[in-house]
Amino acid sequence: MILKKPLAALVLCACAALAMPFAGAADAVTATTAATAPAFDLARDVNLALKTFDVPGIAIAIVKDGKVVATQGFGVRRKGDPAPVTGKTLFEIASNSKAFTAVALAQLVDEGKLKWDDPVIKYLPDFRMHDPYVTQEMTIRDLLVHRSGLGLGAGDLLWWPTTTFSTDEIIQRLRYVKLSTSFRSAYAYDNLLYIVAGRIIAQQTGKSWGDTVQERILAPLGMTATTTSVAAMLRSPDYSAPHSRIDGKAAVVKPMPVDNAVGAVGIDTNAEDIAKWMNVLLAGGEVAGSDKRLFSAAQGREIWSPVTPMKVGEPKGALAATRANFNFYGLGFNIRDYRGKKLVLHGGALQGFYSRVLMMPEEKLGVAIFTNAENGSAMTALQWRILDHYLGVAPTDWIGVYAAQEQETHRKDQEKQGKAKAARAAGSKPSLPREAYDGEYTDPWYGKVVIRHEGRKQVLAFTRTPDLVGELEHFQHDTFIVRWKERNFNADAYVTFALNADGSIERVKMAAISDETDFSYDFHDLALTPVKAATAATPD
Repeated sequence: MILKKPLAALVLCACAALAMPFAGAADAVTATTAATAPAFDLARDVNLALKTFDVPGIAIAIVKDGKVVATQGFGVRRKGDPAPVTGKTLFEIASNSKAFTAVALAQLVDEGKLKWDDPVIKYLPDFRMHDPYVTQEMTIRDLLVHRSGLGLGAGDLLWWPTTTFSTDEIIQRLRYVKLSTSFRSAYAYDNLLYIVAGRIIAQQTGKSWGDTVQERILAPLGMTATTTSVAAMLRSPDYSAPHSRIDGKAAVVKPMPVDNAVGAVGIDTNAEDIAKWMNVLLAGGEVAGSDKRLFSAAQGREIWSPVTPMKVGEPKGALAATRANFNFYGLGFNIRDYRGKKLVLHGGALQGFYSRVLMMPEEKLGVAIFTNAENGSAMTALQWRILDHYLGVAPTDWIGVYAAQEQETHRKDQEKQGKAKAARAAGSKPSLPREAYDGEYTDPWYGKVVIRHEGRKQVLAFTRTPDLVGELEHFQHDTFIVRWKERNFNADAYVTFALNADGSIERVKMAAISDETDFSYDFHDLALTPVKAATAATPD
């Protein structure tokens, strides 16, 4: 969730401070001059990042010229517990799973079981988008490249946080999610269409997405520790606990099962296994030590070919060196450049985990960074440190640069929230008695949300999302704030009621309060209306 945005979801892919599957260079630091840093030292740099960004544990994998340079762990698996992160420690890698879905499809293309430009409805006749034209024209390729017309993270509340919707229910409800742009006209990161892609893989292989990935990708590569479900990860002797920020500090939270969204976010892996994955990708599908291929050279080129243009930012000051000359999304990968070299990468974000996988084909270099916290700055600072080292570039204090950027971004967000609070009509009252807002509300794609009283508290609950429950407090007029009981969500939202002329409730809109909220909390995409008319009442 998916990079949700982002956040938690994503860098992302998902990240709170990096609202894209990959966001390496933001514009928040505009006047800072990048200080020269000491020479690269992996252990020292990672340990400094752990301390600077309050991340309990990080795993790093580096491959170069077909060889494994490092598969190391730093810090601890669980805050307050001395058990260390190692190269064998499993992490949820969220949207970095999308590349596995792309490769599984590439294998099916190699076998002649489908073509990239086949229409989706050829394989899933009941598939529907909100626009009939898009339904007819959507291809397998379109499922992977974020140009469908869906908005950023649209519909992610169907799976994030953990919901009771099945995969098939999610796909069925996709038809009710309105499009934000015309088809193939703009990039906007989504997760739902990768869920559809995962279903096509299952349909064509006659096995689940997880079993298919295990048999066709993980087993041939010897990725024996990698799992395709959180439940399987939790049975491992060496896995990391997720951590979210609560009251400004990293705290242990429960894992987030995503069995209904595996095509987008289903892989859990470690540094040792991801090194094997990066090496086969850098080798164009050749499996080291054998005469076998995971996929053809042609499909390797297809996966890493640019498809959807992405905005090229103009980072200033200390971040200017990170500016891309080109930026595209391919099939399960972001494709851009760094210091004149092609860079293929992706990020991932789920509750308590952020990850980044980067490959520089020309240098035969791969880097993976897994964290057990929701912090994109730590990963981004380390990725540039590592890449600069292998490119022979003078070292920059990227950790200091991104620490300053993170502080400035957070300061601006807090300032914005403070201004909104100061500008509110503090003395205003709701138009209706509080009980009149109680009732069931429904959205075309999500379904029911309930507002009810529990004793003296008024609570809003998403009926298919067990943990998305929070108390309503009055903000101003007919706008309230819902504060989620799960404080690690960091996704409190405005809830605004619009009334009919007779005083009954016409509709309800929601919007995240903070710009740092993960995009997968797509409250703004909801169009809630009362299931039955609220009782008209006079203002109190």
